[in-house]
Amino acid sequence: MSVLECPSDLTLISDEMSIGDVIQDIIRMGPHEEPLHVLDLDDVVRKHYGWCAKMPRVKPYYAVKCNDDPRILQTLMTLGTGFDCASKGEMERMIGFGVKPENIIFAQPAKSIPSLLYARSKQVSVMTFDGAVELEKIHQYYPEARLVLRMRHDSLKVRCSLGKKFGCDPSLEAPELLRYAATLRMNVIGISFHVGSDCDEHQVYYDAVKIAKGLFDFAKTIGYEFSLLDIGGGFPGDNNKPIDRYAKAVNVAIDHYFPAELDIRIIAEPGRYYVASAVTLVSFVDSKRVLKEKQEDGTENTRMYYYLNDGVFGTFYCTAHEAQPAIPIVERKVGAKEYKSSVWGPTCDVMDLILPDVLLPELDVGDSVVFENVGAYGQVLSCRFNGFAIPKVVAYLREGTWKILQELTAAASAISARSIDSSDGKLLVTHESYAPIAEATYLV
Repeated sequence: MSVLECPSDLTLISDEMSIGDVIQDIIRMGPHEEPLHVLDLDDVVRKHYGWCAKMPRVKPYYAVKCNDDPRILQTLMTLGTGFDCASKGEMERMIGFGVKPENIIFAQPAKSIPSLLYARSKQVSVMTFDGAVELEKIHQYYPEARLVLRMRHDSLKVRCSLGKKFGCDPSLEAPELLRYAATLRMNVIGISFHVGSDCDEHQVYYDAVKIAKGLFDFAKTIGYEFSLLDIGGGFPGDNNKPIDRYAKAVNVAIDHYFPAELDIRIIAEPGRYYVASAVTLVSFVDSKRVLKEKQEDGTENTRMYYYLNDGVFGTFYCTAHEAQPAIPIVERKVGAKEYKSSVWGPTCDVMDLILPDVLLPELDVGDSVVFENVGAYGQVLSCRFNGFAIPKVVAYLREGTWKILQELTAAASAISARSIDSSDGKLLVTHESYAPIAEATYLV
């Protein structure tokens, strides 16, 4: 029987302890030279529970690119999710962890030949395409692949519009690509779309599913019987952004256009939904500068410059490049005055500016500055520019949740031994002793 062993880089905490308590302890032991990412794996588990409860027909394939911390990946493996991989490296990693190839979608419409050959060698057969050249390449190097045509359907309210790079026009290009695939005798099994990263509207999912249904119907006229719909990602994951309205739009759409009796497999590629709120940054003020700014009326205002041990080459890449909000949480000391402030990162680059103009109570060197909701892309996009350390991840999990994960591992092993498919991603929801614990947000 398989047993889940607690890794040495995971700290188990009592069920009564909150992640806020953990953060307060970290601050009391500071300041720390490295910025710290406090990873709350219970939050990841809660998110999975919420997904399965709110969209029971949609199996999540976690987007590995969003946060590839091994403790997150292994937790999601235990919970039964699939994985969206976009490179040879990501496939190698997940297969190395023991993920079955049928639980991976190679969701990269512009694949390199070596990555395509690797996918074939490992029998990762489900993959996306959006153009004729890609189709021809797959036909040459992996002719038995099971293909998913990625169509373009962009939301106008997203952090990052992915349709600029990927996705064919569903009216002008998709029918011709499907005809061409048929002439090449390629096995196209379905349609995918991605409305964009961190979407702020829900109706766009309904509209995309409706358009996808039209392509399913067209494909039938040329001999295809599609079996897969991939609704992509874009689902928000911050602790103040529930997915209820998105889930409702998706459920209404799939129940109307793809009712259960059609037996269409429906998947999604959530990334930030699972991990954004799971990570909290604890940074510290390394240095401080007091400026006097002369105003037009001849008076002077005081502005504070604070230099943190983390910046846009670390956690805040998306703040600089995609306007991801950065909301500092600081201790308000008794009698402290508020000043207009600029918050900088530690490097010598003048672009390393986190917050150009924010009102803060006066801080001192060594004080903590906490930022919630940094789990999505905050770690994977960081680098060691100027010799500064990337954020150090410290992971925590409640003892009760750990015991449940151990039981799930044993149950999955037993099911696998009986050759029963256990890949529906709903093991946790059916676990009789799991009850999600509502975690309060961190407050100083």
